[in-house]
Amino acid sequence: MLDDVELPERLPEQGVGEMAALDQIAGMALDRAAQLGHPGFFAHMDPPPPWITWITALWNAATNPNLLHEDTGAAARRVERRVVDWLAPEFGMGGGHVVPGSTVANLTALWAAREVAGVRRVVASAHAHLSVRKAAAILGLAYEHADVDATHRLDPHALPDLADAAIVLTAGTTATGAIDPLDAGGGAAWRHVDAAWAGPLRFSRSHRHVLNGIDTADSVAVSAHKWLYQPKESALVLFADETAAHDAMTFGGGYLAVPNIGLLGSHGAAAISLAATLLAWGREGLAARIGAGMDHADRLARLVEDDERFELWGPNRSGVIAWRPRQADPASLRDAMRHAFASLIKLESGTWLRSVAANPAADPDAVFAAAAGVLGDPR
Repeated sequence: MLDDVELPERLPEQGVGEMAALDQIAGMALDRAAQLGHPGFFAHMDPPPPWITWITALWNAATNPNLLHEDTGAAARRVERRVVDWLAPEFGMGGGHVVPGSTVANLTALWAAREVAGVRRVVASAHAHLSVRKAAAILGLAYEHADVDATHRLDPHALPDLADAAIVLTAGTTATGAIDPLDAGGGAAWRHVDAAWAGPLRFSRSHRHVLNGIDTADSVAVSAHKWLYQPKESALVLFADETAAHDAMTFGGGYLAVPNIGLLGSHGAAAISLAATLLAWGREGLAARIGAGMDHADRLARLVEDDERFELWGPNRSGVIAWRPRQADPASLRDAMRHAFASLIKLESGTWLRSVAANPAADPDAVFAAAAGVLGDPR
């Protein structure tokens, strides 16, 4: 029984009407939702989408465009094409398309690798996202973990032969934000970068260097509903050779006026919200928000390092900080924090708190003070 869901257990025979239904749902959908934009929310890779996306999401809901067909999504198809044209060159890619998330982006990229380059295996860091292993299983490809170093980066010297393999390099691991050497695996049949989290660092003049080498990949995945601040579900799969990749995954049908490219059939217009956001902010506005997030992560790391009661797992690589109290249970401390929130992760050395710079309004001082307050006066 779902005690926190105030809905009837069975489908009602008679409806209550639109306004009554909204009244009943609002408490669950709004009041009980995580407050991602609260200054104390420094926890997950889920940003508070800007208000401009609320408006465009309503437009999409009202018009319900379907990009499968020109008749049902002509303008939205063109917007998506333009957004891809804006973003793909930042990663050295020639083009691509929008997908619901990086799980689909990784699957699509490895599908292209199998068809275009004839890959039979997938090799990825031991800390690669689980979607990579899922994609290999779906595609019937063998999967191998590659060793990592003490900082969770793939060790390029420990790679197997890659002549028939796609290597997946991670730009921003989920747990610690580690970035693999993106020029690794030069002998691979296909090189894919899962930049779901850290990809948008390419838009920051101060931080884009940490993704050096991404432009040598055959494909890149970027999650727009992470550090591009979009509502779910929004991501991009990008290809160095868009034509070859798309030709390998294009299907026709008697009911289609244009070929269907990629995994999705009917799909909505996520690019509308992304286009509006990028148009409103420009490169400088996006870079400023990402830079502020990196500053927040740096600030939290310094606070942790300066307090002997806490331990820092490692430096800020891509806006993800793992930290914990030395003499207390991290989970219990987190549960006792007031007006602030961190997530929990399990690493080789145990459980850690994790703070992620996805919320532009996050206050690292307040978050750290809430954690330190649980431990009491250090004197």
